[in-house]
Amino acid sequence: MLVIDGSQGEGGGQILRTSLTMAMVTGTDIKIENIRAGRAKPGLMRQHLACLKAAQAISGADVSGAKVGSTSVIFKPASIEPGEYEFSVGTAGSTMLIFQTVLPALATANGESRLRFHGGTHNMMAPSFDFISLAFVPVLKNVGVDIDMNLHRHGFYPQGGGEWSVLIKPSARIKPLALVEAGELVSKEAVITSAHIPAHIAAREMDELVKRCGWPREEMRAESAECLGSGNIVSLRLHYQHCSEVVEHVGKVGISAERVARSAVNDMRRYQANSAVVGEHLADQLLLPMAIGEGGVFRTLRPSLHAKTNRDVIHLFTDKRFMFEELAKDLWEIRL
Repeated sequence: MLVIDGSQGEGGGQILRTSLTMAMVTGTDIKIENIRAGRAKPGLMRQHLACLKAAQAISGADVSGAKVGSTSVIFKPASIEPGEYEFSVGTAGSTMLIFQTVLPALATANGESRLRFHGGTHNMMAPSFDFISLAFVPVLKNVGVDIDMNLHRHGFYPQGGGEWSVLIKPSARIKPLALVEAGELVSKEAVITSAHIPAHIAAREMDELVKRCGWPREEMRAESAECLGSGNIVSLRLHYQHCSEVVEHVGKVGISAERVARSAVNDMRRYQANSAVVGEHLADQLLLPMAIGEGGVFRTLRPSLHAKTNRDVIHLFTDKRFMFEELAKDLWEIRL
């Protein structure tokens, strides 16, 4: 049994999710200790427990420690079973993180899978449905994994209640990833999505975007979301020939509309400041597909602690070794 220290690196839920994924793909029995030791409330929270139960469901795993607050989990996977599954966080926790936990295993399974999720779809500190569908999924399609996502209802924190579905068509071969040039900018758009909040908030965000981006109004739009509760998110989308970057900031009580929009623009400008192809958040999400596939290479911004932690956990399960090389200020190349 492989014993994994959940306090290493960023010390959060990423270690749990990556460990579960790699355990399923490699058929390795694992014990994860000190789960989320680096967080104010250590141990499993509802969304982490949902990830564990989802992994158990698709792999027929023998599991112990599956309860809220648990700081130690034993996970012994059997075989990956494609099929139809339904997963619920039970809170507004991110369903995208559940999806990313089970996706690599189902992407190499021996049949299609249809999944339905209930919970958060647009969360702080997690990729949104839009990010996954516009930035992450197209990369996977290019290396051989066909994924079709459909959003049925938004789910913002703290009410949640989001719902979406996905069809995963696995591939016998996940081809090498190659993202060293973004190509020409094909299109760009700014999308402000709101639900049950005063109209002036989105209007102020739009004014700030117009002032700071300098984009024409026709490349910006405000949308109303079908949602059980209230919420707001600013999304800046850059579509290049070979990739897309999605920069997002979720509105929060106590943070001005102007600051939300300004933060998104600042992050976008950092991405555009050099020849990076893959954004900071997408970078750590691409390591798992590369590890279970035929490797590859991409250029990105300075790797986050999440990316380095992901790399280190993956290295526990395989002899493959990622190379992180600094090419210039805030420009790195990651190879496998």
